[in-house]
Amino acid sequence: MSLETLGWQGLVILAVFGLSLLIATYCTYAERVIAAFLQDRVGPDRAGPYGLLQPLADAVKMFTKEEFFPGGANKALFIFGPCLAMVTALMSSAVIPFGNKLTFGDTIVWLQGIEINVGMLYVFGIVSLGVYGLMIGGWASNNKFSLLGAVRAASQNISYELAMGLALIAVLMMSGTLSLREITLQQSVAGEWHFWNIVKQPLGFIIFCTCAFAETNRTPFDLPECEAELIGGYHTEYSSMKLGLYLFSEYINIFVASAVMSVLYFGGFNFPFQYELREWLISNQGVGTDMAQNIITGLGTVALFGKIFAFIFFFMWVRWTLPRFRYDQLMRLGWSILIPLAIFNILLTGGLITFGVIK
Repeated sequence: MSLETLGWQGLVILAVFGLSLLIATYCTYAERVIAAFLQDRVGPDRAGPYGLLQPLADAVKMFTKEEFFPGGANKALFIFGPCLAMVTALMSSAVIPFGNKLTFGDTIVWLQGIEINVGMLYVFGIVSLGVYGLMIGGWASNNKFSLLGAVRAASQNISYELAMGLALIAVLMMSGTLSLREITLQQSVAGEWHFWNIVKQPLGFIIFCTCAFAETNRTPFDLPECEAELIGGYHTEYSSMKLGLYLFSEYINIFVASAVMSVLYFGGFNFPFQYELREWLISNQGVGTDMAQNIITGLGTVALFGKIFAFIFFFMWVRWTLPRFRYDQLMRLGWSILIPLAIFNILLTGGLITFGVIK
């Protein structure tokens, strides 16, 4: 790889991290606007036009609030917990393909931070590390409510990662690769939506999506921070920007989960009639091959972010619509329903592949 290409990829990595932070920041604004709409009330409208500067006001508040360390807390781990949660959330976005390739003469730039042939395994590994940030923060707080929230978070993540991994196996059986870029490109046949994995794996998608809610600690799976029982859960004792890191990491995880579901099941950066549009640009508009491909790549990136934002809206819609599970209901759903369904989905997928129904 040339130095020029390395420089371009470095810019892509910085752009991915910057976009992750920006989207997470404005997810807090979207959460309030959507909640206000669903509850028929006025949302944020003071900081800037239509309240668009509210996230910046929140950031200033977080940075200027008093730092607080509870008595008996392990200060080093108390600081390390939210930092680990934030770093792992950002790292998981590095392997997501946000677009196809851009061609500038002899230089080819992929709109992806890094490409590794075990990209999905990388995401699972980093997401699994994220729960340590919650566990460490809850334990280091020297607070029984924080520790209970941390234990809930750990057991919940372990329980639902099993079903999520089993749902993913069915996709891997069809694709034969762990590379997120390859999985996306395999869904680009003729650019049509009926080649997307959601058509072949509807049950797997439902299982994966349900587990994504649990992995991000979102309602109705927000037991680790249940205010009615645990005050605030694992971040009860946190204030200032350390609390902000926990809250921001949750929204980054929502963004990453939405991106992964879009890539695995909804074609990623593919969109209907993309190849017909490319040929029309070349044949009827006199656009060069590389330029036409760059235009399609740009439109594909826009399509992917449209899918991501639709999933983010779905996350927020569910939060303000459904009540919270009891803890025994949460565990029963994970162990007694989702895992058996995921195993059945693997067997069904294997049978359909064997008899040539799906490929």
